[in-house]
Amino acid sequence: MKPEIITENKFADVPLRVKTWLYIVFVFTVSISHPIAMKFFIAWIGYQVFYEVLRMFDIKINLMLTSLIIGISELFLLLFLDLNTYFISPFQLVLGAIVIILAKKVTRKQLLGIVLGFLLSLTIFPHLLLVRESFLGVKALVFLVVVTELNDVFQYFMGKLFGKFKVMPKISPNKTWEGLIGGVFVTILLSNVLGYFLLPSSIISNTVLSFILGVFGFFGDVFMSFIKRKTNVKDTGNLLPGHGGLLDRMDSLIFNAPIFFWMLPLLLNY
Repeated sequence: MKPEIITENKFADVPLRVKTWLYIVFVFTVSISHPIAMKFFIAWIGYQVFYEVLRMFDIKINLMLTSLIIGISELFLLLFLDLNTYFISPFQLVLGAIVIILAKKVTRKQLLGIVLGFLLSLTIFPHLLLVRESFLGVKALVFLVVVTELNDVFQYFMGKLFGKFKVMPKISPNKTWEGLIGGVFVTILLSNVLGYFLLPSSIISNTVLSFILGVFGFFGDVFMSFIKRKTNVKDTGNLLPGHGGLLDRMDSLIFNAPIFFWMLPLLLNY
Protein backbone atom coordinates (compact mmCIF):
# COMPACT_ATOMS: atom_id res chain seq x y z
CA MET A 1 0.00 0.00 0.00
CA LYS A 2 1.36 3.37 -0.98
CA PRO A 3 1.71 5.92 1.81
CA GLU A 4 -0.91 8.62 1.75
CA ILE A 5 0.48 11.88 0.43
CA ILE A 6 -0.86 14.96 2.16
CA THR A 7 -0.44 18.18 0.23
CA GLU A 8 -0.80 21.51 1.93
CA ASN A 9 -3.18 23.95 0.32
CA LYS A 10 -1.47 27.30 0.68
CA PHE A 11 -4.67 29.17 -0.15
CA ALA A 12 -7.13 27.22 2.02
CA ASP A 13 -7.94 30.33 4.07
CA VAL A 14 -8.53 32.60 1.07
CA PRO A 15 -12.36 32.15 0.79
CA LEU A 16 -12.85 33.06 4.45
CA ARG A 17 -10.50 36.03 4.11
CA VAL A 18 -12.39 37.28 1.05
CA LYS A 19 -15.75 36.98 2.82
CA THR A 20 -14.42 38.98 5.77
CA TRP A 21 -12.98 41.55 3.37
CA LEU A 22 -16.48 42.19 2.00
CA TYR A 23 -17.67 43.11 5.50
CA ILE A 24 -14.61 45.29 6.04
CA VAL A 25 -15.19 47.18 2.79
CA PHE A 26 -18.85 47.76 3.66
CA VAL A 27 -18.09 49.09 7.15
CA PHE A 28 -15.27 51.28 5.84
CA THR A 29 -17.45 52.74 3.06
CA VAL A 30 -20.23 53.65 5.48
CA SER A 31 -17.77 55.08 8.01
CA ILE A 32 -16.04 57.49 5.64
CA SER A 33 -19.31 58.72 4.11
CA HIS A 34 -19.69 61.56 6.64
CA PRO A 35 -17.31 63.37 9.03
CA ILE A 36 -19.45 62.50 12.07
CA ALA A 37 -19.61 58.84 11.05
CA MET A 38 -15.83 58.89 10.65
CA LYS A 39 -15.38 60.17 14.20
CA PHE A 40 -17.55 57.36 15.56
CA PHE A 41 -15.51 54.94 13.48
CA ILE A 42 -12.19 56.23 14.85
CA ALA A 43 -13.54 56.04 18.42
CA TRP A 44 -14.61 52.44 17.81
CA ILE A 45 -11.13 51.65 16.47
CA GLY A 46 -9.71 53.22 19.62
CA TYR A 47 -11.91 51.00 21.79
CA GLN A 48 -11.15 47.79 19.89
CA VAL A 49 -7.41 48.41 19.54
CA PHE A 50 -7.03 49.28 23.22
CA TYR A 51 -8.97 46.15 24.17
CA GLU A 52 -6.74 43.97 22.02
CA VAL A 53 -3.53 45.50 23.39
CA LEU A 54 -4.65 45.07 27.02
CA ARG A 55 -5.57 41.48 26.21
CA MET A 56 -2.22 40.80 24.54
CA PHE A 57 -0.24 42.06 27.53
CA ASP A 58 -2.51 40.24 30.01
CA ILE A 59 -3.15 43.37 32.05
CA LYS A 60 -5.24 42.65 35.16
CA ILE A 61 -8.12 45.02 34.64
CA ASN A 62 -11.69 44.94 33.36
CA LEU A 63 -10.80 44.92 29.66
CA MET A 64 -14.26 45.67 28.29
CA LEU A 65 -15.07 48.50 30.69
CA THR A 66 -11.63 50.12 30.45
CA SER A 67 -11.58 50.00 26.67
CA LEU A 68 -15.14 51.32 26.53
CA ILE A 69 -14.10 54.30 28.66
CA ILE A 70 -11.23 54.94 26.24
CA GLY A 71 -13.50 54.72 23.20
CA ILE A 72 -16.21 56.97 24.64
CA SER A 73 -13.65 59.50 25.87
CA GLU A 74 -12.00 59.57 22.45
CA LEU A 75 -15.37 60.13 20.79
CA PHE A 76 -16.09 63.00 23.17
CA LEU A 77 -12.74 64.63 22.39
CA LEU A 78 -13.16 64.19 18.63
CA LEU A 79 -16.67 65.64 18.65
CA PHE A 80 -15.99 68.67 20.84
CA LEU A 81 -12.37 69.55 20.10
CA ASP A 82 -10.80 70.51 16.81
CA LEU A 83 -8.11 68.09 15.70
CA ASN A 84 -5.20 70.42 16.51
CA THR A 85 -6.45 70.73 20.09
CA TYR A 86 -7.21 67.02 20.25
CA PHE A 87 -3.60 65.99 19.72
CA ILE A 88 -2.33 68.19 22.57
CA SER A 89 -5.26 67.58 24.92
CA PRO A 90 -4.26 66.85 28.55
CA PHE A 91 -7.28 64.54 28.82
CA GLN A 92 -5.27 61.80 27.14
CA LEU A 93 -2.65 61.94 29.88
CA VAL A 94 -5.38 61.84 32.50
CA LEU A 95 -6.88 58.76 30.89
CA GLY A 96 -3.49 57.08 30.87
CA ALA A 97 -2.96 57.80 34.54
CA ILE A 98 -6.39 56.39 35.40
CA VAL A 99 -5.73 53.14 33.53
CA ILE A 100 -2.35 52.68 35.22
CA ILE A 101 -3.88 53.31 38.65
CA LEU A 102 -6.73 50.84 38.03
CA ALA A 103 -4.44 48.12 36.70
CA LYS A 104 -3.17 45.78 39.41
CA LYS A 105 0.54 44.98 39.82
CA VAL A 106 1.63 46.39 36.48
CA THR A 107 5.00 45.09 35.33
CA ARG A 108 7.39 47.13 33.20
CA LYS A 109 6.35 45.11 30.17
CA GLN A 110 2.65 45.73 30.86
CA LEU A 111 3.28 49.43 31.39
CA LEU A 112 4.86 49.54 27.94
CA GLY A 113 1.74 47.76 26.68
CA ILE A 114 -0.53 50.44 28.14
CA VAL A 115 1.61 53.16 26.55
CA LEU A 116 1.48 51.32 23.22
CA GLY A 117 -2.29 51.00 23.48
CA PHE A 118 -2.67 54.74 24.07
CA LEU A 119 -0.36 55.65 21.22
CA LEU A 120 -2.21 53.42 18.77
CA SER A 121 -5.72 54.26 19.94
CA LEU A 122 -5.46 57.97 20.65
CA THR A 123 -2.60 59.15 18.41
CA ILE A 124 -1.73 56.84 15.50
CA PHE A 125 -5.09 55.77 14.09
CA PRO A 126 -6.75 59.21 14.54
CA HIS A 127 -4.42 60.26 11.72
CA LEU A 128 -6.95 58.55 9.46
CA LEU A 129 -9.39 61.25 10.49
CA LEU A 130 -6.74 63.90 9.82
CA VAL A 131 -6.41 62.54 6.28
CA ARG A 132 -10.22 62.45 5.91
CA GLU A 133 -10.46 66.12 6.90
CA SER A 134 -7.45 67.27 4.86
CA PHE A 135 -7.81 69.36 1.70
CA LEU A 136 -8.14 66.18 -0.42
CA GLY A 137 -10.70 64.61 1.91
CA VAL A 138 -12.15 61.19 1.22
CA LYS A 139 -10.07 60.68 -1.93
CA ALA A 140 -6.81 60.85 0.01
CA LEU A 141 -8.13 58.50 2.69
CA VAL A 142 -9.31 55.98 0.09
CA PHE A 143 -5.92 56.11 -1.61
CA LEU A 144 -4.07 55.56 1.68
CA VAL A 145 -6.19 52.64 2.88
CA VAL A 146 -6.60 50.91 -0.49
CA VAL A 147 -2.89 51.14 -1.38
CA THR A 148 -1.84 49.98 2.10
CA GLU A 149 -4.23 47.04 2.17
CA LEU A 150 -3.56 46.04 -1.45
CA ASN A 151 0.14 46.05 -0.68
CA ASP A 152 -0.55 43.74 2.24
CA VAL A 153 -2.59 41.43 0.00
CA PHE A 154 0.01 41.47 -2.80
CA GLN A 155 2.83 40.69 -0.39
CA TYR A 156 0.75 37.83 1.03
CA PHE A 157 0.08 36.26 -2.38
CA MET A 158 3.58 36.86 -3.74
CA GLY A 159 5.00 35.26 -0.64
CA LYS A 160 2.67 32.27 -0.96
CA LEU A 161 3.50 31.79 -4.65
CA PHE A 162 7.22 32.52 -4.79
CA GLY A 163 8.46 32.97 -1.23
CA LYS A 164 11.67 31.14 -0.31
CA PHE A 165 14.04 33.56 1.38
CA LYS A 166 12.94 34.81 4.80
CA VAL A 167 13.31 38.48 5.68
CA MET A 168 13.10 38.24 9.47
CA PRO A 169 12.59 34.54 10.31
CA LYS A 170 12.80 35.02 14.09
CA ILE A 171 10.18 37.75 14.18
CA SER A 172 7.87 37.00 11.25
CA PRO A 173 8.76 33.63 9.65
CA ASN A 174 6.13 33.96 6.91
CA LYS A 175 7.62 37.16 5.49
CA THR A 176 9.86 36.63 2.47
CA TRP A 177 11.94 38.86 0.22
CA GLU A 178 9.94 37.65 -2.77
CA GLY A 179 6.71 38.69 -1.08
CA LEU A 180 8.08 42.07 -0.05
CA ILE A 181 9.65 43.00 -3.39
CA GLY A 182 6.88 41.55 -5.54
CA GLY A 183 4.16 43.11 -3.40
CA VAL A 184 5.74 46.56 -3.47
CA PHE A 185 6.30 46.36 -7.22
CA VAL A 186 2.67 45.46 -7.99
CA THR A 187 1.51 48.11 -5.50
CA ILE A 188 3.51 50.78 -7.34
CA LEU A 189 1.89 49.84 -10.64
CA LEU A 190 -1.68 49.84 -9.37
CA SER A 191 -1.28 52.88 -7.12
CA ASN A 192 -0.29 54.95 -10.15
CA VAL A 193 -3.61 54.00 -11.73
CA LEU A 194 -5.47 54.76 -8.51
CA GLY A 195 -3.53 57.98 -7.95
CA TYR A 196 -4.45 59.20 -11.44
CA PHE A 197 -8.13 59.26 -10.42
CA LEU A 198 -7.79 60.31 -6.77
CA LEU A 199 -4.74 62.55 -6.35
CA PRO A 200 -3.57 65.67 -8.21
CA SER A 201 -0.05 64.25 -8.35
CA SER A 202 2.49 63.10 -10.91
CA ILE A 203 3.69 59.60 -11.72
CA ILE A 204 6.90 60.31 -9.82
CA SER A 205 4.97 61.41 -6.72
CA ASN A 206 2.65 58.40 -6.87
CA THR A 207 5.59 56.04 -7.33
CA VAL A 208 7.54 57.50 -4.41
CA LEU A 209 4.44 57.56 -2.20
CA SER A 210 3.41 53.99 -2.98
CA PHE A 211 6.98 52.74 -2.47
CA ILE A 212 7.08 54.39 0.96
CA LEU A 213 3.65 52.99 1.86
CA GLY A 214 4.69 49.54 0.68
CA VAL A 215 7.90 49.44 2.71
CA PHE A 216 6.55 51.04 5.87
CA GLY A 217 3.36 48.97 5.63
CA PHE A 218 5.64 45.93 5.73
CA PHE A 219 7.44 47.25 8.81
CA GLY A 220 4.11 47.95 10.52
CA ASP A 221 3.20 44.31 9.99
CA VAL A 222 6.61 43.17 11.28
CA PHE A 223 6.34 45.48 14.28
CA MET A 224 3.04 43.93 15.31
CA SER A 225 4.48 40.45 14.72
CA PHE A 226 7.30 41.38 17.10
CA ILE A 227 4.80 42.50 19.76
CA LYS A 228 2.78 39.30 19.37
CA ARG A 229 5.90 37.19 19.69
CA LYS A 230 6.93 39.03 22.85
CA THR A 231 3.46 38.54 24.35
CA ASN A 232 3.16 34.91 23.15
CA VAL A 233 -0.08 35.37 21.17
CA LYS A 234 -0.83 34.23 17.64
CA ASP A 235 -3.46 36.87 16.83
CA THR A 236 -4.40 40.12 18.54
CA GLY A 237 -8.02 38.93 18.67
CA ASN A 238 -10.74 37.04 16.83
CA LEU A 239 -12.92 39.89 15.60
CA LEU A 240 -12.26 39.23 11.90
CA PRO A 241 -12.55 35.58 10.80
CA GLY A 242 -9.56 34.55 8.71
CA HIS A 243 -7.61 37.65 9.74
CA GLY A 244 -7.57 37.65 13.54
CA GLY A 245 -8.08 40.87 15.46
CA LEU A 246 -8.52 44.41 14.21
CA LEU A 247 -4.84 45.12 14.84
CA ASP A 248 -3.91 42.11 12.72
CA ARG A 249 -5.72 43.78 9.83
CA MET A 250 -4.66 47.38 10.52
CA ASP A 251 -1.03 46.83 11.51
CA SER A 252 0.22 48.07 8.13
CA LEU A 253 -1.35 51.45 8.88
CA ILE A 254 0.60 51.95 12.11
CA PHE A 255 3.37 53.80 10.29
CA ASN A 256 1.54 54.53 7.04
CA ALA A 257 -1.25 56.69 8.47
CA PRO A 258 0.97 59.40 10.03
CA ILE A 259 3.63 59.18 7.30
CA PHE A 260 1.03 59.61 4.55
CA PHE A 261 -0.59 62.59 6.26
CA TRP A 262 2.67 64.47 6.73
CA MET A 263 4.28 63.55 3.40
CA LEU A 264 1.35 64.02 1.02
CA PRO A 265 1.45 67.85 0.91
CA LEU A 266 5.19 67.71 0.17
CA LEU A 267 4.90 65.15 -2.61
CA LEU A 268 2.05 66.98 -4.32
CA ASN A 269 4.51 69.72 -5.19
CA TYR A 270 6.48 67.37 -7.44
